Amino acid sequence: MKSVYIVLTDTGTVLTRCIKLFTRKNYNHSSIALDSQLDHVYSFGRKKVNNPFNGGFVKENLYQDFFLRSRCQVYRLDMEEAHFERMQEKITEFELKRSDYRYNLLGLIGIALHQEWERENAFFCSQFLAYILQESGMVHFHKPIYLITPDDLIAYVNPQLIYQGTVSHYLANQTLYAENPEISYETNYVPQTFMKKWTLPMINRFL
Repeated sequence: MKSVYIVLTDTGTVLTRCIKLFTRKNYNHSSIALDSQLDHVYSFGRKKVNNPFNGGFVKENLYQDFFLRSRCQVYRLDMEEAHFERMQEKITEFELKRSDYRYNLLGLIGIALHQEWERENAFFCSQFLAYILQESGMVHFHKPIYLITPDDLIAYVNPQLIYQGTVSHYLANQTLYAENPEISYETNYVPQTFMKKWTLPMINRFL
């Protein structure tokens, strides 16, 4: 068996607050990690910090200040190795062709208006996760993936919640939660000193 990690976050950005008006949910951005350390995290979001309109496929760096201040839920999803390998293959395809993809902002509007607006090579975060989960053979969604929300992801695949609190606290204590999945820790604690891990490219996300 292999495990992947679904990370739901609330960054408090203007866009996030706007989305909350429609979803009435605390967490409106979703990412998928291939490791419990959250070193390999993928989603669709903002490519550059200061340009919310330039979005697409991103490998996220949760050690940036933008993420460290955010609150999150971390879920563990166990799957067969064949499903895991297929998921890795699909993510690699996105990485190799990242310039072909764009952020599906109209798709978010479609969800809010209950309109089915499918766009080629365009994804928002939960749509991307639904796509790679479905392509892996792990799950089949009973509605179009361009209508899947972060809450839908959790409802469909039923992963195990292993942590709830600040991103910074999880990263500082991830071994504890990965090795003791029955623990779900709620915290507002943000460490005063924190060793940041920088990777290239430096990317913040859209939501």
